[in-house]
Amino acid sequence: MLQHYLSLFVKAAFVENMALAYFLGMCSFLAVSKRVETAIGLGAAVTFVLAITCPLNYLIRAHVLTEGALAWLHPSLATVDLSFLTFLCFIGTIAATVQLVEMAIDRWAPALYAALGVFLPLIAVNCAILGGSLFMAEREYSLGESAVFGLGAGFGFALAVVALAAIRERLRYSNPPAQLRGLPLTFLITGLMAIAFMAFGGIQL
Repeated sequence: MLQHYLSLFVKAAFVENMALAYFLGMCSFLAVSKRVETAIGLGAAVTFVLAITCPLNYLIRAHVLTEGALAWLHPSLATVDLSFLTFLCFIGTIAATVQLVEMAIDRWAPALYAALGVFLPLIAVNCAILGGSLFMAEREYSLGESAVFGLGAGFGFALAVVALAAIRERLRYSNPPAQLRGLPLTFLITGLMAIAFMAFGGIQL
């Protein structure tokens, strides 16, 4: 069992990296990767939100939304199917979790809150966060698997954004061609990092 969870964590973090394998959450991934300190804060926030929302959305889906899930309330509700509300419930759960994270960072790390700026509340509409819950539902993970998958996916996103920020900080001391300075060079680095992460696809888990 432990080996299964470890394999799932490695798969979510490296083989199916949200940013570099599926290119989800690229808006904040590119915008907040200018400084390592800011990237660490964003990565930690994304990891926390994914680790909370994946198992929470599993519970909502399993005990509220799927057909027959409400039978525990009353036998007459055994035929009720609320799966059409999946997107709304998932997004609502994510938005509430992000709001808690935003208030906590504002209270305990105001400098990081100011550095993240508008991209902190935008985690609520970050496609990597919603993608984690949708992958969880599509693959029919259990509660434990959902928690490990969310943690692994968040760790993979954090690892990718911190690595990109570290590279971009070092590039400040380089002299690239004028045509590549700024966003073009960032896109090029991201593509090279994605190719590098493709090597993990050969791992047998």
